[in-house]
Amino acid sequence: QVQLVESGGGLVQVGDSLRLSCVISQRTTRVYPMAWFRQAPGKVREFVAAIDWSGGKTYYADSVKDRFTISRDNAKNTIYLQMNSLKPEDTSVYYCAAEPPVAGHRIGDDYNYWGQGTQVTVSS
Repeated sequence: QVQLVESGGGLVQVGDSLRLSCVISQRTTRVYPMAWFRQAPGKVREFVAAIDWSGGKTYYADSVKDRFTISRDNAKNTIYLQMNSLKPEDTSVYYCAAEPPVAGHRIGDDYNYWGQGTQVTVSS
């Protein structure tokens, strides 16, 4: 079984930075493509960023491109989301997800494993 635990969320000001982490616990040594999604109150879940198993290929939503960076450290079983120049519209619960049908997949329903989420609030 695979468990994902996010951390690093919080309350920040417009223009601040924040780094989210997602630790992957599993019984195998399999390395999964991963992604970050977010969901704001009253809105649908949206794709934020994804990364392949090696970290060599990354994918971003247009709304976060050039501000957010996804990365991974497979030795630590952890993926990260570095978020810079935060805006009020980035306020959401952020979720990490694992095992899509293909790396970079942008439909959350097709991921097999999810974390519990971490709240990010950007105050103006």
